[in-house]
Amino acid sequence: MDAAGSGSRLLALGGVVGPVTFAGTWLVAGIVKTGYSPLHDPISDLAGVHASTRPVMTTAFVVFAGGMCSYAWAMRSTRLGLVSTAAAISGLATLGVAAFPLHHSATVDSVHGVFAGTGYVTLAATALGSAAVLTRLECRTWARVAAVTGAVSATSLALTLLGSFGGLFQRLGLTAGDVWIVASAVACSRGAPDPFRARPALSPRPRPRLR
Repeated sequence: MDAAGSGSRLLALGGVVGPVTFAGTWLVAGIVKTGYSPLHDPISDLAGVHASTRPVMTTAFVVFAGGMCSYAWAMRSTRLGLVSTAAAISGLATLGVAAFPLHHSATVDSVHGVFAGTGYVTLAATALGSAAVLTRLECRTWARVAAVTGAVSATSLALTLLGSFGGLFQRLGLTAGDVWIVASAVACSRGAPDPFRARPALSPRPRPRLR
């Protein structure tokens, strides 16, 4: 086992640490913050300029961003290297979300929205792009997981624009995207030479000859 392979597996774990930290933080902070509705209010409100939960939520954004960039770097050496760029952009966009908090000014809020939208789209694109690559490589099980999580993520995030349950759909969309990130990160961290390799079909056992 070479040092490069070991380092890549450690970097892949960023795809577990980042999403789990992020989801756990918005879950707990959304419950404890007075007057906040996880069903209706966006996650970014928890990191708003005057929010009591701003320090912890901003930290979670940064951890998620670092984890996604670490994951993207590790995935470059796998079959999903072509879609690792989308994961990296999602991470970098999340840094922008943290750097430009809501409720500062109209201009800052607009910049925040651009970063948030970019992060959402590229998160869903990471799963959907992975599904396309894995389908072409006939990795059917992995392709199905990526396709389902990507479709749920993209659809849910689009629905945040249509109704009053924006907070709910945002959480559902981000969680679906994170499921794919975590699953693929775990697969990559196990150290298999090709974690997304299609399993060869089992050849039938030869029948014994009758004497």
